[in-house]
Amino acid sequence: MQVYIEFAFLENFLLDGVLLYLALACARLKVSAWRLILASAVGAIEAIVFPLISMPAWAAYLVKILGGTLLALIAARGRPKQICIAAALFFLLTFALGGLLTAVYSFFGIAYEEGAGYLVEQAPVGLVIGGAAMFAILTVCAAKTLYRYRKHQKNILPCVVAVGEREVRWKGFADSGNNLFFHGDPVCVTSAIALLALYGKEKMREAGRMEISTVNGGREAPVFTCDRLDICANGKTFSWKDVYLTVGDVGDSCQLILNTALMEA
Repeated sequence: MQVYIEFAFLENFLLDGVLLYLALACARLKVSAWRLILASAVGAIEAIVFPLISMPAWAAYLVKILGGTLLALIAARGRPKQICIAAALFFLLTFALGGLLTAVYSFFGIAYEEGAGYLVEQAPVGLVIGGAAMFAILTVCAAKTLYRYRKHQKNILPCVVAVGEREVRWKGFADSGNNLFFHGDPVCVTSAIALLALYGKEKMREAGRMEISTVNGGREAPVFTCDRLDICANGKTFSWKDVYLTVGDVGDSCQLILNTALMEA
């Protein structure tokens, strides 16, 4: 199989650059252009030199692991833990992209040879770069979805709401968009079903009604009171008495949307 060095260098330079950039971005590390270019160039040289060196398979894989670690050390800048995370992500993304390209080669009947710890293919550069670009787009979308989910889960806090002797344990969402106030005091939002479960057979304590403005317009909603609200955050429990509750859409992941004033306190 004939391999052109300049094409191999360019292809591996671009692939390593994409993978390193994705690893740094997923690890939330600052990307330095010159570090990224240097690491990509070193990776491209490694990809050209390694197939020319005869060594056992176990030694080749060890050298590839050390080479990948070196690329992460060159490209990454931050605390040791962050660099280790970036290196692990670089290896994970490399394996994922390698598996994707192998599947593409098999689908299109493209010849490739697997050597001692490396793979040499005879594929159009455009196909490889196109596959890498699609892989990068999917990775970015997956990373954004994952971080949004983690941020949402991080803002969900265990709460205890009490009315008389009755207590319910709810999941409260610390929403920066809830800045509702009634007579100068913060108001939390819950659903009608949750409110019925809270009061049970007891008479609901309606304190009045308030205007709520949303993107869909304004509406009037009743305001109720509970005797106590406990919020567990950072390993501590914070308590408030006589907290106002109103009815609204809280979604399926929690039963209570906490007011920003409570969270800031």
